[in-house]
Amino acid sequence: MANINQKPSKYMLNLLHVLPAFVEEKPDVLNVIVENNAGSLNKYEIITESGQLKLDRVGYSPMVYPFAYGAIPQTWDFDNDPLDIVIANVTEQFVPGSLVEVRIIGMMKFEDDGEVDDKIIGVVNDDKRNNHIKTIDDLGEYFKIETKYFWEKYKELKKAGTGITKGFFDQAEAIKIVQECEQRYKDIYLKKFE
Repeated sequence: MANINQKPSKYMLNLLHVLPAFVEEKPDVLNVIVENNAGSLNKYEIITESGQLKLDRVGYSPMVYPFAYGAIPQTWDFDNDPLDIVIANVTEQFVPGSLVEVRIIGMMKFEDDGEVDDKIIGVVNDDKRNNHIKTIDDLGEYFKIETKYFWEKYKELKKAGTGITKGFFDQAEAIKIVQECEQRYKDIYLKKFE
């Protein structure tokens, strides 16, 4: 599990800023902070500045998340938030705000109201039930259909037509996007504090 290279402090550490995106010595495994579980109507989000979990909104329709969902530390996507990750094939709900090591299997490129809002896709690394899952295709065709439908429709009652999927991509493309978001975190987010 993650070891934080930080001296003890009387202040709470914000895991979004002290954990690396990738788990040490595992080039395809990410540190992920859980925000939502499958079956939730509520949309939780980590407050970037403080690290606390906040109720961002109650869903606009009775459509619930079909998968767990979280944020990748020390990344910055074009939507001015940490990079998102879908955690597929979860066997039991997580404690929101907990840290989970997730193995990357691919990604879905996505646009939300005109902004790039890509979704990395992975499975829990330390769950033997996931050992056979190496690509998104291993989750079955219905996973792609359901995931695409969810992202394109979950805000439909708020503002129709704003979610556009741009396709599913392999692990190599997902790792590239994570690395680009790590660089963007350094170039854009951290620059605010210089």
